[in-house]
Parts: sequence; structure tokens; C-alpha cells
Amino acid sequence: MTPLLFFDPLCPRPYGEASLRAGGLAGTEASTVRIAEALDAWVAQHNRTTAEGRYRPPGAVAHVRHVVVLRDPRALRDAARLFPGARLTLWVHDRIEPGSSRARWFSAAAAELRRLGPDIVCVSDYQRERVAATLARLPGCGRLAVRRIYNPVDDAILPDGTPVDPAKLVFFSSPNKGLGYALDAFRALRRRMPDLHLSVGNPGYKSFAAADLAGVEWLGSLPHARVLEESRAALCAFNPNFVIPETFGLVFAEAHAVGTPVLTHDCGAAREVLGDEEQLLPVRLAQRAYEAPLHRLAPPWRALPARLADRCGLFDPYIERIERWRAGGRPRARPDARFRLSVVAAEWRNHLGI
Repeated sequence: MTPLLFFDPLCPRPYGEASLRAGGLAGTEASTVRIAEALDAWVAQHNRTTAEGRYRPPGAVAHVRHVVVLRDPRALRDAARLFPGARLTLWVHDRIEPGSSRARWFSAAAAELRRLGPDIVCVSDYQRERVAATLARLPGCGRLAVRRIYNPVDDAILPDGTPVDPAKLVFFSSPNKGLGYALDAFRALRRRMPDLHLSVGNPGYKSFAAADLAGVEWLGSLPHARVLEESRAALCAFNPNFVIPETFGLVFAEAHAVGTPVLTHDCGAAREVLGDEEQLLPVRLAQRAYEAPLHRLAPPWRALPARLADRCGLFDPYIERIERWRAGGRPRARPDARFRLSVVAAEWRNHLGI
């Protein structure tokens, strides 16, 4: 075991390698498991009370030389107390930019950031630029090193020749990342293409009331292998999300790894991860104006405004793109070497000097 420990101060419940197989693990936790397993590192979680292999309660690991704190800079103080003398790294996953709620976490931890001087690792260049801008506004914090290491996709995740169902779309993101809007757009798609169906999975850390919608299959929380299986057979991953821009987009990277294109919006790190204009749509002012008052409404309450918006052409870009892909213009998607676990693990080893 290397003298490296990942410290998670925010996870809603303890997790481990078995959690990936069982299902219901968010992208941050899934990435932590993959990197910790690849680097043979410890993982401490604030709410864990019993040991499970490398996954331990806080303070239950000795002789640690490197500590990677996940997401919350306010936890650097606890990490320094629990592991005195260890080199600290802050690994951020959330959207952080000047004025945001997560930026206020950095303001609250400014004294610890100056005193402890951790390196900061971001999961995309999109995120890195915004974190650097946030730190530049905090006196004495602009000198902190901010670098990018992408989230990992297992090397073994590859296309396998699964037949594609041209009527199948999938949505496997957290529901707060635009699922309500995606369902409205899907209903508009289905009025033109009645054979379309949408499979919806939920990692399980955000609740969403399933509604009885024609063509929608609610799969709940799935084992990771099943998510990949569903994605392989789909025309595309349908993620018209602009509500919470992705700081990386693990669902995008994994869809490409199995050979499935993504239809999403050009916001957040989507362009950086996908690298294909055909899979990106601009965010229009009319779409933001439509979603803003409806954001917290359940699907049944959105039906009437969605139908009116459809008549006004709001969902036409998705209809045009899906029709074109079904007619033979489906983009070619392939694994991206930048995100392979072996590559990402090597970048972490280089960063930590282990």
C-alpha cells in the first residue's frame, strides 16, 4: 500500500470498490475508487465507522505522506490535523467560479489555503480556469498551483459490436442535471418519431419522482456494467443539459468509450471532452428563459408549457439532429486515450511523486 490517502469529507454514505459493481455511485466517488485502486491508496470517508479493505474511517491510517482532500477546501484543516506532516492536495470536482456557492467555500478556507499551500487538481481545463480565477480574488491564494488531471475511464471499457437500436436514447446523469428539460424535449421528439424510447437511470444521490410518460423507461440505480450495456445499444446519450454545466462529464467519456455519441449542449466541459461539433448544440436564450421558471416542477406540471414551447420550435434542434442521425448521419464515437485509467493514474503518480 502506498503512503497515499484520499480523504472524502462530503460523501452522503460510505462507498468502496463493491459500490461500483452494485450501482448508485456518483462520478466523483467512482473516480476516487478507480484512482485509489490503481494507485493502491487508502481512502478515508468522514461517515465511515468500519474498515473495508483500503476504505477506512478517518484517523484509522498511519504513516501517510500524501493526502488528497476531495472537493471541500474547508476540510484541509482536518486533514492537516489528522495527518501532520503529509503533503496536501485538494482535488475539486464541482463547478467553482467567482461568486458561486462553492467559491464561498474557498473564501471561508482562505486562511488554511494560505497556511497549508496545497496543490489543487481540477478535472478539466474548463474547471481549472475558473478555479484559478476564484483563487486570484483571494489575497495570498493566487500563488497556489492549479493543474488539470482528467477523471478516468477503465481501460477495459471499449466498443464490443453490440447492435445499435436507432429508436433508443439513454439518460444516465444525475436528475438535477437537466432531466426535467430532457423529458420535455423527448416528448417533442416522440411526437415526430413515435417509436423512440428513453431509458433513464439515476445514480441515486438525487431523488426524482418517476412519472408515467409514454416511451420512458425508469431504470433506477444500476450497476455500472448495466449502464454500459444500456449505453452500447443506444443511438445516443441524450443529455440536453445546460442547467448545471458538467465540470468533466464522466457519462460523456464513458459513452464515447463504448462507441455511443452524445447529444448535449456546448457548455461546461462538454466541448473539451467530446471534441465534436456534431454532438454539441448552442445554448439559446429562449431555452434558458423557458427552463428558469419550470426548473423545480415535476414532469406532469411541465406538460402544457412543453407543448406550447414545442409549437414555438424550442425543441427543433434536437428533432433535426436525431432525425439526421437516424437517417445515417450518426457520428462516430470512440474511446479517448486522454481519459484511460492507465494514463490518468500515471499523471497522478507524476503529480504526487510516488
